[in-house]
Amino acid sequence: MSCSQNQIKAISRVFLVRTRDSWYHKGKEKSVHGYVKGAAEMKKLNIPVGISDFEKVRNGGFYYIDKSSLITEILREKAEVTLITRPRRFGKTLGMSMLESFFDIRKDSKEVFDGLEIAEHQALCDEWMNQYPTVFVSFRQVDGLDFTGAYDMLTMVIADLYNKHLYLLDSKNATEFQKTAFAHLAHGSGSVKEVKSSLMLLTTMMQGYYEKPVILLIDEYDVPIAKANNNGYYNEMLDVMKGLMQALKDNQALRFAVVTGCLKIAKESIFTGTNNFVSDTITNSRLSEYFGFVQSEVDQLLKDADLTEQADNIKKWYDGYHFGDFDVYCPWDVMNYMLELQRDPKAKPISYWKNTSDNAIIRSFIDYAGSTITKKLETLMAGGCIVQRVDENLTYDYLHSSEDNLWSTLYLTGYLTKAREDDYKDELPDGMVALMIPNAEIKEIFETTVIKWFDDSTRKWNRNALFDAVWNGDSEGVTKEMNVLLRRTISYHDYREDFYHAFLAGIFTGAGYMVDSNKEHGEGRSDVVVYDSINARVAIFEAKYTKVLENLESECDIALQQIDDRMYAKEYEDDYDQILCYGISFFKKRCMVKKK
Repeated sequence: MSCSQNQIKAISRVFLVRTRDSWYHKGKEKSVHGYVKGAAEMKKLNIPVGISDFEKVRNGGFYYIDKSSLITEILREKAEVTLITRPRRFGKTLGMSMLESFFDIRKDSKEVFDGLEIAEHQALCDEWMNQYPTVFVSFRQVDGLDFTGAYDMLTMVIADLYNKHLYLLDSKNATEFQKTAFAHLAHGSGSVKEVKSSLMLLTTMMQGYYEKPVILLIDEYDVPIAKANNNGYYNEMLDVMKGLMQALKDNQALRFAVVTGCLKIAKESIFTGTNNFVSDTITNSRLSEYFGFVQSEVDQLLKDADLTEQADNIKKWYDGYHFGDFDVYCPWDVMNYMLELQRDPKAKPISYWKNTSDNAIIRSFIDYAGSTITKKLETLMAGGCIVQRVDENLTYDYLHSSEDNLWSTLYLTGYLTKAREDDYKDELPDGMVALMIPNAEIKEIFETTVIKWFDDSTRKWNRNALFDAVWNGDSEGVTKEMNVLLRRTISYHDYREDFYHAFLAGIFTGAGYMVDSNKEHGEGRSDVVVYDSINARVAIFEAKYTKVLENLESECDIALQQIDDRMYAKEYEDDYDQILCYGISFFKKRCMVKKK
């Protein structure tokens, strides 16, 4: 596959690490304090997990992969508003913090950008670095179970922002009306009208104070709306956010704005009337290399940490996202795992995504679609691709309005990714995209969610007919009911024996029966034993599985013979009045049950 110019640029990118005393530069070191440190001292890296403040990363001796060319790309576009959408944990906030540090007129950022790629563009730095009043606000913490709670958090975000600009109260160009509204918002006591217009007011007053247009940076603009949709106050929060976003429309105080989020909410819904609006999404992107780690960056990171032997693990678990022309790793996962490896070189990869957010979107998706998506989920979790129509112009209140919208949401939020040419070679119909699970981490999230869904749905299904058949010794009835339940499952596996073992045990455990299994007790015992102590009866199951349908009956007979040969029933004769022994064989979503 040929490389695009952007890919070539990424491969040749300069890699920089700032330690406490020195800059590490690919191929050389540049001393800050007049001496050079040895390479051996560079192996223990200071990994910035959970730090999204650019200046803190740069000044605190943390490892930093140079993403400063994002500034060049933003300026080159000359858009009034640039909307950048990426899944969670792909470095959006750190990128926005970097933009703030570069542009903000109140800062002196020359040293913090020294040695980075952007510093090589001297004319651009002279024109733009610390030359413009800059507003940076992030809405990623705005959440609440109801509108009142979320709105209170929003007003505190606005209050905190205003308190960073209290000098504006002394502005000779501000009216008394503006100063009064400013004071209300700084105290967190602004009216709804004042809150809605707070970004417009702030940019206007800053322009008046500095007599220069303002750069507005809004991070995670859609988090309050997403949370509102999950908790039932969508319309109220949308109304407030629409008001805030009016600062992007015909705002004479603006030089330009950059907005980040997870979804590109339909323009007519929230960005109504915004002119010169440019979207950079995972489907249509120029900026993919700046959000996430490309392969060359991960290679360098592993080399710097002396952990190149972990390359395959990291690729399997955290790579696989295909944004624009780039294959990218999730930076949050890579950094977390690198930090863990430095603590414990034997640490295994885990799902860090799962630990930082709920994955309710997958569960809500399965709850909505149910059995209609079973086949597609099975294909995905087996490592295959599904072909779907993807719409990037969604609104949160319509996510569940169609199956297409739901698949689109899973794609846009990072739970699925666009398949590469090597993964899907067939010709795609117009408007359709081949989707797949990107890596082992996301596969694990899907599997966990699907298992929970199946367990919950199984509990809701009336299993009395199955239990009656078991305790009445009706093997045909057990076979019939088991097959019904198997058809309700989502198979994401290669039909391994441990799946059927868990399936069988779970049926009874979920109904409150005490269950023993050889998985817990070791070899030499039957697969599953179900106890009904009140009625002094016990059911013993020996399970087999086959890859050939024709062998169902013979495997069932083998299971029964094993129960006989090993005398599984004998240990229960003294304590139970009724002992029922079943051989059961499985083939995909079919089974056969025989009674001894």
